[in-house]
Amino acid sequence: MISIKQSKENSSFLRSLDSQGLNADPARGEAPSPHRKPGKLLIALILLFLFCNLPGAALAQGQPVDGGSIVFGSIGDATSLIPRITSDTASSDVQRYLYNGLVKYDKDLKLVGDLAESWEISPDGLSITFHLKKGVKFHDGHEYTSKDAMFSYEFMVDPKTPTPYAGDYLKVKKAEAPDPYTFKVTYGEVFAPGLASWGMPQLPSHLLKGKDIRESPLNRNPIGTGPYRFDSWQQGSRITLKVFKDYFEGRAHLDKITFRVIPDMATLFLELRAGGIDQMGLTALQYQRQTNNAFFKKNFNKFKYLASSYVYLAYNLKDSKFKDVRVRRALTHAINKKEIIKGVLLGMGQPAVSPYKPGTYWYNPNVSKYKYNPKKALQLLAEAGWKDTDNDGILDKNGQPFEFTIITNQGNPYRANSGIIIQQRLAAIGIKVQIRVIEWASFIKEFIDKGRFEATILAWTITPDPDLYDVWHSENAKPGGLNFVSYKCPELDELLTRGRLTFDQAERKAIYDKAQEILARDQPYTFLYDTYALPIVNSRFYNIHPEPAGISYNFIRWFVPKDRQGVKLLP
Repeated sequence: MISIKQSKENSSFLRSLDSQGLNADPARGEAPSPHRKPGKLLIALILLFLFCNLPGAALAQGQPVDGGSIVFGSIGDATSLIPRITSDTASSDVQRYLYNGLVKYDKDLKLVGDLAESWEISPDGLSITFHLKKGVKFHDGHEYTSKDAMFSYEFMVDPKTPTPYAGDYLKVKKAEAPDPYTFKVTYGEVFAPGLASWGMPQLPSHLLKGKDIRESPLNRNPIGTGPYRFDSWQQGSRITLKVFKDYFEGRAHLDKITFRVIPDMATLFLELRAGGIDQMGLTALQYQRQTNNAFFKKNFNKFKYLASSYVYLAYNLKDSKFKDVRVRRALTHAINKKEIIKGVLLGMGQPAVSPYKPGTYWYNPNVSKYKYNPKKALQLLAEAGWKDTDNDGILDKNGQPFEFTIITNQGNPYRANSGIIIQQRLAAIGIKVQIRVIEWASFIKEFIDKGRFEATILAWTITPDPDLYDVWHSENAKPGGLNFVSYKCPELDELLTRGRLTFDQAERKAIYDKAQEILARDQPYTFLYDTYALPIVNSRFYNIHPEPAGISYNFIRWFVPKDRQGVKLLP
């Protein structure tokens, strides 16, 4: 655990950030750095697309062949390999290769069948009937059938299942498996995100039914239907997957995937340079300068696109300091987002004001922007009773100084660096802040899930569906819930419920526009910035085609030519 206190060194840091460029939010298609995110379909979802420095045909030429392997770097270890009982990226990054859902998003972010061959939605919008693909095998040889679809549903709604994602499935009034290849769900009312929610990973009923999920060996030795099967897990070091040759879409070309745990961005880059890993997300400095040489141009391909995630400073609303909305608004006015973007991101980002990306359909451009204004911040704080009554430079109220700690996760220096800038700006208006950096697993389990924090810097990934229920509805303001800041607003609750009850896009747009206005009004988060994903991939991998869904949507079709399978780096 690392604490960063107010110091002259931090002031020097602010002046030198531009030369350091420590903005890393690693990208594997979007981002291998672990960060909390909602359920639904946890894939690399890119809503706006831009790429550069791509050698074009060089990534697709040649006849695909089998063989070779890839090594990913992860700044955190997985916590469990049974899906939906975890909410960290380190776990979901591995799980996505082990499991399939009934549906998935394609390269254009359109829903298509995965384990479902087809489906029908009833005229009243209440029922979905899935027709399952035949001959799909689990990694142990058992056939996947509607029995497994039924179990996967029952698993999600079982009160004994420790999952924060049950809400979508509790809306199902009735589930049926009339034959081995048909699965039907009926809702009590129209549920707009319903179809997308069945991207839920499907589990083997023959191995989990009637078992204590917390004690199941599948936590560390999973069985799924995905293109890769589990091979080994050296805790804190690496996880290895091997190709599943009986995969229903045809075997993946690469024989093996290894996830190496390297909890430091600088070390990740050194490993990339040495051939120890094959893909990572670059910092802005690495992208713009450190990889613009002959060696990197020969051995790697770089990509750039707006990431489908936003970084935020969240306030624990159970803490008395943050209960007054004027205080939260003041804090947002006191934070210079453009300074963070310039200093930490080297300009490769844009200020965030809501849970949606600028330029996308669901984004409301008219919400309050809270421009950097320290005088306004002081005015709001004074109205809330925070004044420097003893002239010690620190605001106080009822004899208590205004001071708090911001926590964030280890291995993601751009978050800690953002915190340092925030620390300096708040000090300028009389608020004392400390920054504490915590190892990922402890950060989530012991601090975030248990509400043991005052403020935190984290990020959420955005899904194509605009539903905000899991993160912002008051029913999820509970230990282990995704509304971990305990924000409760009946007006917003009503909107989020209505947003799930209509398929009409214009009506949903109006609902979520209003939801953004409420979040901007109440500031339970200070929305900090949206970043660019800057993935880099070893040039021996071919058939990489950037699309709106990023670069990993067709991973099973990536391949390494025979003459490069034993050569990681060219001289």
